[in-house]
Amino acid sequence: MNDGSCVRLRPEYRNHVWSNDFVHHRTEDGRAFRTLNIPDEHSRECLTIRVKRKLNSTEVIDTLTDLFILRGVPAYIRSDNVLCREDLAI
Repeated sequence: MNDGSCVRLRPEYRNHVWSNDFVHHRTEDGRAFRTLNIPDEHSRECLTIRVKRKLNSTEVIDTLTDLFILRGVPAYIRSDNVLCREDLAI
C-alpha cells in the first residue's frame, strides 16, 4: 500500500504459507548458535529446525529444497526479514 502498510496473507490450507525465522541463542559457555525454524502457518506444524553455529544462504536454500522434495512447494514463503508486501510467491 502507498503508506507502507500491508495486508497480511492469511494461510487457508496446508502448504499455502510457510514462514522462516532465525533465532539466536548462546550455549552455557557463551558460544553463539542459530536455529532456522520453518513452520507451516496453517497447521502450525514445524516442518524443520536447522541448528548450527553459522547458517548461510546456501544452507537456507538447501533446507527449503529438501522440504520441497518431501512436502511439495508451498504457494508462499514469508520471512520476518522481508516486508510483508514483498512476500515471495513460488
